[in-house]
Amino acid sequence: MSQRLACPPAPDPLEAFAATFDPLFATLAQRRNFRTYLQGLLLPRDRNKTLTALVGTEPVVGAQAAPVQRLQWFLSESDWDGTAVNRQRLALLCATPATRPHAEGVLVLDDTGDRKAGTKTAHVARQYLGSVGKIDNGIVAVTTLWADERVYYPLHLQPYTPARRLPRGKADPAFRTKPQVAEEFVAAAVAAGVPFRAIVADCFYGDHEGFVEALDRADRPYVLALKPQKGMWAPAEAAHTPVEAAQALRWGGPDAPGDWTRVVRRFRDGHEEVWWAAAPRLGPWGPDGRHRLVVATTDPATLPALSTWYLLTNLPRPGSPRAGASPLAPADLAEGVRLYGLRLWVEQGYKQVKDELGWADFQVRSDAALQRHWHLVCCAFSFCWWAWCHADPSERQALSPGDAASPLTALAPAASVAAGRGENGHQTASQQHRARGPRALARDDAPSPRMADPLALPPAVLAGLVLSPAARRTPSLARRRRRRSPPISLPPRITNYG
Repeated sequence: MSQRLACPPAPDPLEAFAATFDPLFATLAQRRNFRTYLQGLLLPRDRNKTLTALVGTEPVVGAQAAPVQRLQWFLSESDWDGTAVNRQRLALLCATPATRPHAEGVLVLDDTGDRKAGTKTAHVARQYLGSVGKIDNGIVAVTTLWADERVYYPLHLQPYTPARRLPRGKADPAFRTKPQVAEEFVAAAVAAGVPFRAIVADCFYGDHEGFVEALDRADRPYVLALKPQKGMWAPAEAAHTPVEAAQALRWGGPDAPGDWTRVVRRFRDGHEEVWWAAAPRLGPWGPDGRHRLVVATTDPATLPALSTWYLLTNLPRPGSPRAGASPLAPADLAEGVRLYGLRLWVEQGYKQVKDELGWADFQVRSDAALQRHWHLVCCAFSFCWWAWCHADPSERQALSPGDAASPLTALAPAASVAAGRGENGHQTASQQHRARGPRALARDDAPSPRMADPLALPPAVLAGLVLSPAARRTPSLARRRRRRSPPISLPPRITNYG
């Protein structure tokens, strides 16, 4: 057997992270392109992270440059297994104490969509896109994410194939609905040994009876959102929707809460919010039944839409007759609110992988190539956590104050939002990226004082990446005649790291 050729190292600490994936790549070119791709995703750019942007060439003129073509081949034609890369990524996170999943975290199920023109790219069709909040031409991915109060990262992903893309439509054996794909991901997480306290998802999955029944058959714990107006068969004089059930509860103000229980939510910036939670009866759902309706709100009198959650859970009430016989651990109202609150990390994760890491900037058409791109984006995201956890403790403490708390500290991830379908920020990722202008991945400011931010790394961690020279631009007549704008200077805090 011939000796394996050594790969030119990437800047530290990326090299230490990338080296763990080397056994999955058979050739030197694959190992080199893997490092180049991750480095391009992590570097700050003033434009979308297309293949030309990843290597620093011109958008159009440089498309045929050798570095761009190497990455195109790496994604589309090269022989490597994206699923194996994802398994190795999760193994690294599980082997790191600070990111290792534990039984107090949650498994978040969600899907995300982005606009894509045409029909030649796999899985692209007119469908609902969460990023724009309407039906449009684009591509949707079903994802799972593990999260606790401090750490969150993606586990599995798969593009959703609309029925119109299949020869026999919904009758095609290959057709899977989003809830069916989510069921498979739950089984994959369990098979991979990922522990979690409960499965959490928005109302798209909570209102899907088949999905809820599948979780019940497998005895999977869950806290799922419901639409406020979800109808339920009941006598004429009884409540028929979650919002009607909540309005029927007794409330006399904070000093006389009646049927409501006070719940304190603590946020990452140190502030606290007082919420109120209750478990009303709605049809067959009751406090001691197999299914419990939990309503959490900031104001029981008005039930504001943006800060009221209607949740369905199968976690038994502590002290109830069912608690002793159920295989699921009991959960009081405060625990149910805590668990669903962790779902908001998935919205934060989408903002980061789309705004900073180029999730939707792929320029490939095949199913295998775009899934490889997504797996590499997840590797770049996970590298940020990995690098932060392996940095010097004094550096972490100095540059990331407030994040050194215990993984089980009861901190809420984000501000109050409605429990419905999220993600729509009324701007595409590219529009938000252009509005901000150039921005280093290792930035000084967090997107919100209430959100954890693995991409806000200490500048010294990724300074080697920022200072790495870009690939040479392809010589051309247009390049020689056009005057180039001067390079953007980096902040002193990034460059002065020695």
